[in-house]
Amino acid sequence: MDALSFLRGSHKRGELHLATVSGVASTKKELIELFDRSIPSVDIITTKSFQVVPTPGNREPVVCSPAPGNFGNSVGLRNPGMESALEELKEIRENGMRALLCVSLAASNPDDFITLVKAFDPVADILELNFSCPHAQAGFGASIGTDKEIASDYVRRIVSAYPERRSPLVVKLTPNVPDIADIAESVINAGADGIAAINTVGPKLYIEPHSGSPILNNNLGGKGGASGEWVKEEAVKAVKAIRERIGDEPIILGMGGVSSAEDARRLVSAGADSVGIGSAISRVHPRDWESFFSAIKNGRDASQYLSKENALEYTPHKIVRKETFGDDVVVFTLDGKSNAEPGEFMFIWVPGKGEKPFSVAVNDPLTFLIKKRGMFTSSLFDMREGDTLYTRGLYGSPMVYEKTRRALLIGGGTGAAVLPLIAERLSKDGTEMDIRVGVVHLNNGKEPLEDVLSSYGTFRAVADDGKPGRVLDTITEADLAGDTALYAVGPGKMMEGAAKRAESLGLSDERIYLSMEKNTMCGIGMCGECVCGSHLPCKEGTFFTWKTLKENNVAL
Repeated sequence: MDALSFLRGSHKRGELHLATVSGVASTKKELIELFDRSIPSVDIITTKSFQVVPTPGNREPVVCSPAPGNFGNSVGLRNPGMESALEELKEIRENGMRALLCVSLAASNPDDFITLVKAFDPVADILELNFSCPHAQAGFGASIGTDKEIASDYVRRIVSAYPERRSPLVVKLTPNVPDIADIAESVINAGADGIAAINTVGPKLYIEPHSGSPILNNNLGGKGGASGEWVKEEAVKAVKAIRERIGDEPIILGMGGVSSAEDARRLVSAGADSVGIGSAISRVHPRDWESFFSAIKNGRDASQYLSKENALEYTPHKIVRKETFGDDVVVFTLDGKSNAEPGEFMFIWVPGKGEKPFSVAVNDPLTFLIKKRGMFTSSLFDMREGDTLYTRGLYGSPMVYEKTRRALLIGGGTGAAVLPLIAERLSKDGTEMDIRVGVVHLNNGKEPLEDVLSSYGTFRAVADDGKPGRVLDTITEADLAGDTALYAVGPGKMMEGAAKRAESLGLSDERIYLSMEKNTMCGIGMCGECVCGSHLPCKEGTFFTWKTLKENNVAL
């Protein structure tokens, strides 16, 4: 399908073509494939912005929500780099695609843009130049798009350097300028085929009300772009101004605050040839993505699919008790409680230090087991009883499982933190439990959470003694005989080893449950970092059967 032929003049014909936007939902190979395969109401799938070299982006928090439907963000162009991205997109293309693929590109100089355009042109249907990111490092994003001389010079040099380009070139512009239409006209005159508008408004400063501290963690003092419903009027205004200035021939990929059929139609009426939906996707459960997009495309009410809650709101907690185990494990008991189920988790945030997702070890009182791994967890070790930290969530979904008479629970590393909730859940079924935790070295006293776990069944701590995962050697055929299930939580290789051992001993792969606690930066289905096959644990829950993981070719 030729993208220009498909899109050109769509606004005049009143056609509504839907798209994802850069940096939201369709951020990973598996998610691009999911949208292409399972969300037919989406006509254009847009990648995150790729650079020549990998970029780690900003540290968490990278997203916030001052009110339901309104978001602040500061991802910082996090991406895997050109070589890795190109390899994945080539594989997707080789398998065939239904939708148009819009590949977003980011660079700080014309030469790098030229390199990116040449590399991605063979796999793209549309090439989007990111001249708009408001929270990128100096030289990137909006630092290009706010100056029409710089922006037009970049486009002119790209077009001149690669005249054999097959994909239309679309420039994504920032609304944070006096006259976005003036800049749009300049890049069209320089050779661009179209405009994408708008990117996020801002940057703005987002203050968490309980702490009085900035939420986002970046070198802009916590400022980040604004997206969601509060930018929709700005988007309509910008698209209308651009269309009036550039005429009907160039294409416009419109976006900004769309969450309803009315929002989408307003952008088309303003002059958009496609309508991108971004932040609103995070308010919709993945099982409803197609229903949501279909409702918007066909003029129906889509509000039933949108969460009305503010999923990013923080709650302050005092540290009531701090217990350390060796040099790298701490258990925090906080004031307050939660109602977490296995498969759900929370984020812990410390102003100025960052945030990370953690499993709830005990609901009442709220308890977390934390292992020292990096900068943020190291900062948690410095906190004292009486200090305040903040949580948000719950995220994920309760574990779906088949009741059995007996269960073997295996934990390794911080996986032990998940076992109490599993045990609590299974105890309500009357399940007989054998609980084993792998540790590097045995403590002189009790192991972390031993008192809690031993109250649900037999408990044993197994020291590695130089062989990581030695606890797996204790699993026997007798442990898994009869009406039994295995629940394993810990490092990926440990869980894979447990699953393979249990399967070799005759346990059905449908009775082997593993908790895929992959890193997530947002918890709301926006960043896509936690993708597991075609699933998002932050929305769908962390527990999967070994059968499901094998069918989805998930690497542990």
